[in-house]
Amino acid sequence: MIIEIKVPTPGESITEVELGKWLVEDGDVVDKDDEIAEIESDKATLTLVADEAGKVSFKAQEGDMLEVGAVACTIDTSVRPDEKKEEAKEQPRDEKQEDKKADEKPAKSPENEEESTKDTQGKATEKEDQAHVKITSVAKKMMEENNLSVDDILQGLKRISKKEVEAVMDLPKATAAPAAKRTFSREEDREKMSSLRRKLSHRLVAVKNDTAMLTTFNEIDMSRVMELRKKHQNRFIEKHDFKLGFMGFFTKAAAVAMNFHPAINSMLDGEEIVSPQYVDVGIAVQTPKGLMVPIIRNTESKSVAEIEKDLKDLAEKARNKKISVEELTGGTFTITNGGTFGSLLSTPIINPPQSAILGMHNILERPVAVNGKVEIRPMMYVALSYDHRIIDGKDSVGFLVKVKELIENPERLLNDGANPEELLLDL
Repeated sequence: MIIEIKVPTPGESITEVELGKWLVEDGDVVDKDDEIAEIESDKATLTLVADEAGKVSFKAQEGDMLEVGAVACTIDTSVRPDEKKEEAKEQPRDEKQEDKKADEKPAKSPENEEESTKDTQGKATEKEDQAHVKITSVAKKMMEENNLSVDDILQGLKRISKKEVEAVMDLPKATAAPAAKRTFSREEDREKMSSLRRKLSHRLVAVKNDTAMLTTFNEIDMSRVMELRKKHQNRFIEKHDFKLGFMGFFTKAAAVAMNFHPAINSMLDGEEIVSPQYVDVGIAVQTPKGLMVPIIRNTESKSVAEIEKDLKDLAEKARNKKISVEELTGGTFTITNGGTFGSLLSTPIINPPQSAILGMHNILERPVAVNGKVEIRPMMYVALSYDHRIIDGKDSVGFLVKVKELIENPERLLNDGANPEELLLDL
């Protein structure tokens, strides 16, 4: 039976995809649910899987643009994977020929084997020595005229005297050993941009042209959060089965800070400003196929642990090409962490139609003034890029200050950003 493997629908707005790479060879026999190809849309890289076991026959080539529903390949289910495995195991061989070769080989005693090994090692050493022997053009000509090899010359030497040793010692160091040759190349590698990369390129240029983007900066003392992680990390791992990172704190802090500055969570739709009552945060994740931004929904209603769990699951899906377009679509705000690659400071680019993006950076110990004294603290620069058309400077600066306040006082995340002392005193 021949079945067709068709291009699935990555998302509502996507009608065409690119066949990025075949993961099997034409004619291979695969098992059911094996990954057989990668398809790339303008939002994600997804995989085609075998609906049934059988022999694969390509109907498209790498780089072809395929419409949703088009046939990428067929599978002949009459060819079973077990049959191919058995054929691979049973390689044909001529037993008579093998027996004849075995008879022709002389039996080796332990002594003969030892002598043979020594002889082989000796010959290998001789060849290595001969490779380093320098021969002048005159000497080489004389050797050719008299049919003499390097080995003949070395064997003809009776002994090495003091004179030969001193002659070698007096040689310049540069000529004592051959210098390694430097190689230079003028070649170029060319690779076609993937659909995902092309779409990203167009979006980045469009952002610069279509928005009034500005960036504001601040710095955060990470001491409290780092102490909190260190103190409770083991118990956190025991309960949740994964490590506690920094992204959960910043995502929660951003969601809380939007209670005070809702414009950061807004976006333009024509001539209207849309302000969602929920905070869906996109977290930039680096994958082998480029940058992807999976979305964590309703972060305003989730704990730090729940956010970390969602991020872990989505990041694994993105890196393993298992993530869906729905999990990459939506989002009202984005966070990117260049600090994982060592970035000290940057100006992140807005992810449209969103109006703002928070950039985290590397944590470095720096001298800072604390209560009139200089102390060494783990500091992080943070940046907020925003669309000045709908976000005023007051809101952008105030939002970043509020995030700084919440990270430096993480207990306030439990009270929607309020100061516990003020709550106690009803202020």
